[in-house]
Amino acid sequence: MAKPTEKELDIAIQMAIQMREKNKDPFHLAQCLLSHNFRMKHLEDVLQKADRYINMGMAEHERSQLIRAIEKAKDIESYTSQQRDEPFGLE
Repeated sequence: MAKPTEKELDIAIQMAIQMREKNKDPFHLAQCLLSHNFRMKHLEDVLQKADRYINMGMAEHERSQLIRAIEKAKDIESYTSQQRDEPFGLE
């Protein structure tokens, strides 16, 4: 399946937003598109950082950026799945 162009994706996102605002999403297609688009941006960032880390000779700065990007992607996954980690009572 071909990746949508930026224009196609923008149109689809705008329509999904309208569908959600009007509560007209009986098959949850708009919800899925919006969620996947949100998550995909963070996962693409992880891919970019991993590629840079590998290609820069595994430098410490790139490693730190990659770790932060991975943690951010994990946080987004937890948030979107509505399964947040519970604190250990130390807070």
